[in-house]
Amino acid sequence: MRLKLPWPLPALLAWAGAWLLYLASARALGPLPAMLLASVLGLVAGALLRNWWRRALVALGFPLSLALSGAATLPAWAWLLPLAALLLLYPVQSWRDAPLFPTPAQALAGLAERLPLPPGACVLDAGCGLGHGLRALHAAYPQVRLEGVEWSRPLALLCRLRCPFARVRRGDMWALDWGGYQVVYLFQRPESMARAAAKAQQDMAPGSWLVSLAFELPGQVAQARLQTLPGREVWLYRLPLAVPATAAQATGGSP
Repeated sequence: MRLKLPWPLPALLAWAGAWLLYLASARALGPLPAMLLASVLGLVAGALLRNWWRRALVALGFPLSLALSGAATLPAWAWLLPLAALLLLYPVQSWRDAPLFPTPAQALAGLAERLPLPPGACVLDAGCGLGHGLRALHAAYPQVRLEGVEWSRPLALLCRLRCPFARVRRGDMWALDWGGYQVVYLFQRPESMARAAAKAQQDMAPGSWLVSLAFELPGQVAQARLQTLPGREVWLYRLPLAVPATAAQATGGSP
């Protein structure tokens, strides 16, 4: 069972942990490395939360409280270190995609009944983050080969540690060939879905599936839909995708 802590307890625990780490490491490492280490802890703790504003509060809480407390005398440029850590965790190239949308634990419950897969089928979590989607996929399909791709190097490293049952690589999900997968799973954002549809149509073999949590492919009709959590529908699309009626009419085809 996954422990769910009421807000603001996660923030208080993360801030306390960052301060304890800072105080424990400042004497041995010095204030600058200790501040950076504690700030990274806040970033990682914030990444586990769902809402972006809660992630920001958790990530920024320690460096702001350290600055206000005057507990350390640091040069002015040192306060850019938490921002540098944030850029390391979320590279600029990844900003156009979902920064970090963790898949809820039960969001894919029932997926295997609706979309059965044979043992050894290859499934990709495109933009796997910290591995929440891989864990949900593993619970649904313990017999398949799971892979994940994540642009952020620190997130990819943490995902490997959290998901030893999957092959996790650091890379660009849009540059990776999706052609070898029976299922590609996404939890992105609405602005990314048209691009995902075009890539799936180009790369994926007939009979394979694109599975999207929460967001539909624009202009496409899903072959199946699951709703295990409020506001978290799972959309299943079989390749090749159907040409939308408006596009067919524009090219002179039948709708």
